[in-house]
Amino acid sequence: MPTSHSGSVVDGRVRLVLADDEPLLRRGLRVLLEASGHIAVVAEAADGDELLAAVREHWPQVALVDVQMPGVDGLTALRTMLAWPQAPAAAVLTTFDLDEYVADALEVGVQGFLLKDAEPEVLVRSVLDLAAGGAVLDPRITARLLPRLRMASGQRRDVERLRALSAREQQVLELLADGRSNAGIAEELGLTEATVKSYVSTVLSKLGAQNRVQAALMAQRAASPGGGQG
Repeated sequence: MPTSHSGSVVDGRVRLVLADDEPLLRRGLRVLLEASGHIAVVAEAADGDELLAAVREHWPQVALVDVQMPGVDGLTALRTMLAWPQAPAAAVLTTFDLDEYVADALEVGVQGFLLKDAEPEVLVRSVLDLAAGGAVLDPRITARLLPRLRMASGQRRDVERLRALSAREQQVLELLADGRSNAGIAEELGLTEATVKSYVSTVLSKLGAQNRVQAALMAQRAASPGGGQG
């Protein structure tokens, strides 16, 4: 059964569910995340079934999920969970063995990829950004993904789509790729959140991206050496 640590409403803190089959890792992550004072781990899960049960019980704002869990794996659980209307923002917790599942994870709608050995402040900031609607990508993961993505036949098409964006849309995409939420983009550009939301929708549509993470990867791929943007 999922391990519960608090109720579903936590004053002023982001509610988080942690899913990983290693108890020591879950415990360590919970300690460092809650030490920030901004995050409450409302439940832990050791497999996909426990993750789904924990989310249904607590309806957290964020879920950090290891894909490679026994029984119902994380990717299968994410596919189910992210189809729910009240689904939390979700990021994959991973090591460097990304290739076999990154495309599927993006397709089901995850909002980020985080390394399990990331610095505490990086993990805390990432959780807060996810709760605010941002997308998160550990730079080391991006560096691992880009060579693989550069081999894809759609790279030139991505560059062409990026060049079709207006100057303001390019600004929005740059901030989105930096992990900013709509509120963060609005503050940076002096716009309303409603205006930013409209820009983000337009950017995703023009790029043919299903979510913010895909858009961020497309932008970073095109801007990387050999990407063709410039």
